[in-house]
Amino acid sequence: MIYLGSHVSFKAPNYFKGAIEEAISYGANACMIYTGPPSNTRRVDVSKLKIDDAKEYMKEHDFSIDRVIVHAPYIINLANALKPETALFGQEFLKSELERVHAIGAKTLVLHPGSHVGAGMDVGIEWIINGLNEVLDNDTTDVKIALETMAGKGNECGFTFEQLHKIYSGVHKKSRIGYCMDTCHIWDAGYDLNQFEDVLNEFDSILGLENLLCMHINDSKNPLKAHKDRHENLGKGYIGFDVLYSIVHHPKLENVTKILETPFIDGKAPYKEEISALR
Repeated sequence: MIYLGSHVSFKAPNYFKGAIEEAISYGANACMIYTGPPSNTRRVDVSKLKIDDAKEYMKEHDFSIDRVIVHAPYIINLANALKPETALFGQEFLKSELERVHAIGAKTLVLHPGSHVGAGMDVGIEWIINGLNEVLDNDTTDVKIALETMAGKGNECGFTFEQLHKIYSGVHKKSRIGYCMDTCHIWDAGYDLNQFEDVLNEFDSILGLENLLCMHINDSKNPLKAHKDRHENLGKGYIGFDVLYSIVHHPKLENVTKILETPFIDGKAPYKEEISALR
């Protein structure tokens, strides 16, 4: 079995239950949510999120809470050494997000490692390590943070497996760290998915396949190593449908939750059709 879903909305009045209903309407057995707007800190109290209703609905549809992935908001930047107050804010908000994910019952929070904003990669990585240690050393949940593979746009940290490993190496609670592989991002970073077996072996040797907690399945609007990060619908971009299909069905990735983040088409979500095509 493959565990496949998409990003789904998380909004009033049904919040978590509405998100699961949307996922199931797409024929999905997995999904990804944000606990609030990804670009700001506005969050509804967990008591209003219809968590129990969602879990009851999931039971009825054989939908496991382990296949619910939560994405941290983009405003968290642990790597910002030039504005320490921004990094400290990110630490505090990440702590609260871990608590919200735990309250929902999910086990994985995807996090963009951060941008060094011009201070340099080594400095950015050092600040990410310090930020993760500050958060995790004082956190009592069991939620794992999945550092996302980035495209290398601007001053992004974490667009090579080596950079991600350097972060992992400095974290005290290593059992709380894993990874989210984004196909568009690693393609844009320079990993040729036409040679996916080689890419997967490289990932395994540096980061360990056992630490791959989830994947984002996206085509790319840009050629290999463009460092752009612009998602495209499956089969409409430079990676191509056949390559993405083979990745989704790779036997070594059978148990990894896979999430679509492809663009809407004419204002409508393409996920039902894309999930069907990938199955």
